[in-house]
Amino acid sequence: MNAEPAAARVPSEVAQAAQAVKDERPDHTPPPWVNRFVWQSAWKAVVVIALAALAIVVVMQLRHLIGVLVISLFFALAIIPGVEALVRRFHMRRGAAVGIIFITALIALVLMVSFLIPAIVQFAAAVSSHFTEWMNQLNVWTADYLGGEVVDTEAAEEATAPILRAVQEWGDNVLGIVSSGLGLVFDVFTILTFTFYFAADFPRLLRTIMRRMPPHRQQVVGWVARTSIEQTGGYFYSRLLLMLICGTGAFFVMLLVGLPLVYALPMALFMGFVSEFIPFIGTYLGAIVPSLVVLAVEGFVPTLVLVAYVLVYQQIENYVLNPRLSSKTMELNGAVAFGGAMAGGAIAGPMGAFMALPVAALITSIAKNTGRTYDVVEQLESGEADEPRDHGADAVATPAQGTPGA
Repeated sequence: MNAEPAAARVPSEVAQAAQAVKDERPDHTPPPWVNRFVWQSAWKAVVVIALAALAIVVVMQLRHLIGVLVISLFFALAIIPGVEALVRRFHMRRGAAVGIIFITALIALVLMVSFLIPAIVQFAAAVSSHFTEWMNQLNVWTADYLGGEVVDTEAAEEATAPILRAVQEWGDNVLGIVSSGLGLVFDVFTILTFTFYFAADFPRLLRTIMRRMPPHRQQVVGWVARTSIEQTGGYFYSRLLLMLICGTGAFFVMLLVGLPLVYALPMALFMGFVSEFIPFIGTYLGAIVPSLVVLAVEGFVPTLVLVAYVLVYQQIENYVLNPRLSSKTMELNGAVAFGGAMAGGAIAGPMGAFMALPVAALITSIAKNTGRTYDVVEQLESGEADEPRDHGADAVATPAQGTPGA
């Protein structure tokens, strides 16, 4: 009778001890706010990823328009120095100044095309009519000096006849080809429209952007805008000047060796434009085509005279003209220029290579004029050290000094 209460008391004490131990253990259950934070963070991550994916899709769909806007901005920056010069000198509106530049460029383009296309057609006709004679002369020369003929005249004539006929037909129908390319025509007019508005309203657009920024950021943005105009406009106008010098010299040399005017003028325009506006390989392309024309029309000795002019002019341009113009327009290391042109061509083709040099010059200028600079204390291997600067070791470039500052 007395054993039953004792047996009943033992489990009760054990249960109490177990409950005490359980109460002493830490509670690992997360508080309610943790679950709420996790769910909110998850939803935010999902929203960010969805918006990023949507933005990528929108950019991919609008990549053509974005490319048009970039090209338009480039041309606008290129003509802004001319626009501002007209506004200062003649006190005209910016829109009228942009219109004058547009009309001048259009007239130059029409003249270039009107001279170049007939020359191509006439050259194709001349080659077609004299091709057999040239091949026979080549075979006579090779037979005298090499002991045998190298060209089958009939086979060569059959192979080149369709090409020459296609060139002549293309020249006759070039206006129809241009008008049929409605997409290209639309892109050209779109670029011209955006270029006009960018150039005419550039100060207003820049002020609108800068109103959203604090004063120190406005100084940086203003410096970048001015530098962009200087680099792009300087590159464009220096190339135009070099094109005029190169083309004028080539034109008189071609006339001197006897090339008819109908060939000399368009070939001079072609040589000047390609040599100066196509980076690196343009020098060779601009010389090869006119040299072939002179060789086909006038012969071997006049071609040597033209090639000699090209070689001499290139030395004068590389060592006299380019350094003087570059010191007033844009300073760009040769390796950086070559790499920039290669990168621009890989990204956007010929237009990217054309735009790459002023963009590379702008990036180089920003890199050189921002951030902290320090004096070099180590002696160079040649024994020369950098000249001491006026500023201290921890001096920082500022917009007031003409640079964007830290």
